[in-house]
Amino acid sequence: MLPLGAVAQSGHHRGRKYKAPPPVSRVDVLVLRSDDGTPVENASVIFQLVDDKGNMELKTDQDGKAFIDVLPTGSKFLLQILAKGYQTFGQAYDLEKKEMAIEVTLNRPGHQYSIYDEHASDTRVGGTARVVTGKSAEEKLDADAEKAAAKENGGNEVNTPAPASNTTDAKPDPQTDSKPQE
Repeated sequence: MLPLGAVAQSGHHRGRKYKAPPPVSRVDVLVLRSDDGTPVENASVIFQLVDDKGNMELKTDQDGKAFIDVLPTGSKFLLQILAKGYQTFGQAYDLEKKEMAIEVTLNRPGHQYSIYDEHASDTRVGGTARVVTGKSAEEKLDADAEKAAAKENGGNEVNTPAPASNTTDAKPDPQTDSKPQE
């Protein structure tokens, strides 16, 4: 029997072999307002390694700064910044160096379009849309696609022969035919 505290010596090593952690980099983030350039305090700065579960969230200090120094060098991470009263910021970064500094300016949210507000009839907010209806809707879309393809091919339009029509049965198209002058 062995005395208390003595360890039996054998040819087998127990336990795991020490593996050094990967080298890490420091990332400093500065969050500013776009309208006056002042720091944004208490903004959430979220780091997420690509192909990794979970994320790390920090808050900016009174100077709008936050830093992290546990991200592995050579990794790719996603940075997201959330602050009350500002648009959300998000971008992917490659962490190639030992130190990295990122300056982010946050914008105020834009005006949102509401159907309940009064608007001029020609006002377009948030983009454009068109509605194509009727029998020739697919033909119109096909023609627009051909024009777009022609622009990509150096601006040369593809000329397709017009369908033959009987002139006695043809009706004038008010959109393409010119009106007689009075």
